[in-house]
Amino acid sequence: MADVTTTPGGATTSGSIKVAGVPGEFSQPADARSEALASYDVADFPVPHGREENWRFTPLHRLKGLHDGTAEATSGAIKVDVTAPEGVLVTAVERDDARVGAAGKPVDRVAAQAFSSFGKAGLVSVPKDAQLTEPIRITIHGQGGVAYGHQVIEVGAFAEAVVVIEHTGDAVLAANVEYLIGDGAKLTVVSVQDWEDTAVHAAQHTALVGRDASFKSVIVTLGGDVVRLHPRVIYGGTGGEAELYGLYFADAGQHLEHRLFVDHDTPHCRSNVAYKGALQGQDAHAVWIGDVLIRAEAEGTDTYELNRNLLLTDGARVDSVPNLEIETGEIVGAGHASATGRFDDEQLFYLQSRGIPADEARRLVVRGFFAELVQQIGLPELQERLIEKIDAELEASVG
Repeated sequence: MADVTTTPGGATTSGSIKVAGVPGEFSQPADARSEALASYDVADFPVPHGREENWRFTPLHRLKGLHDGTAEATSGAIKVDVTAPEGVLVTAVERDDARVGAAGKPVDRVAAQAFSSFGKAGLVSVPKDAQLTEPIRITIHGQGGVAYGHQVIEVGAFAEAVVVIEHTGDAVLAANVEYLIGDGAKLTVVSVQDWEDTAVHAAQHTALVGRDASFKSVIVTLGGDVVRLHPRVIYGGTGGEAELYGLYFADAGQHLEHRLFVDHDTPHCRSNVAYKGALQGQDAHAVWIGDVLIRAEAEGTDTYELNRNLLLTDGARVDSVPNLEIETGEIVGAGHASATGRFDDEQLFYLQSRGIPADEARRLVVRGFFAELVQQIGLPELQERLIEKIDAELEASVG
């Protein structure tokens, strides 16, 4: 049911499977998601100290006050621009709008702080039956200071849309993003974190997937001092499908953390998770937590999650923790895999033996490692730009 691989030297890989009625080694995971706290109220979450399961990998002292309420919002800290095809509603709404918070509650103190602190929420609404031929583009540019944000993306029944969210510049940002996907609708979201080296970004992304709807998320994290993202999926009807893909590249001193949760609370739904990361440089640190909960009522669930990491240099560290919590035996399938390894010298030697210079061979190996996930983006211009960015990261390390 599970493939869990541990590679010593710079990598910590662990996992757990809890199956209802099965004792022994497949016992209680470190943090049972069926009992996790969710609330809009900041006061319901104690200030974390780093010993809590949800925070034990996060360098709290580098969050610049987002976790303890001392980070005060700065006017003009970020600039948000949205371009959308004709017929798509782009507006700002008050927090009492029924769509704000409809996907789910915040699940940690930073997300609750962001929910309590934003002014107006951005709303992008795709009408029912719309078949968009061009992507919706949301650019978030940091201009210094602290910001709290909230974005709602609503896709009407049987509509199809692609949304690209790009983060650049420098800021300390805490935000919530909600995806409301109507029955039979299809939404693809590409979220790119290409911040300056000093930026801090913490966000919860929550998708509510309707009956027979499909949701694809591609998260690309390249820049920032500390980035901590929490993608979540909840099902609003049977037949829902979710595909969560991600790639990250951590340089010296960077902390990139992705904490995923898929809540299978509805029968006959499917999820597939695949994240890959590369790390180079002293104290480069990546954290990947993959939690899947299959509740007792979610018969017919089919789910799988995978995390792969490539250590390019000494001094880098990965913590990879996949967890499955299964409360019913009536499922199609459930499993996870996690592995971390060093750069393959044999591959490098093979390419060099055929006349390919060492730097080019290194680039080809890393490109091949990420190729499958980059292709999931489906936008050639963006795919090419991200590959060029990864190449630049590699060249900088060689130089």
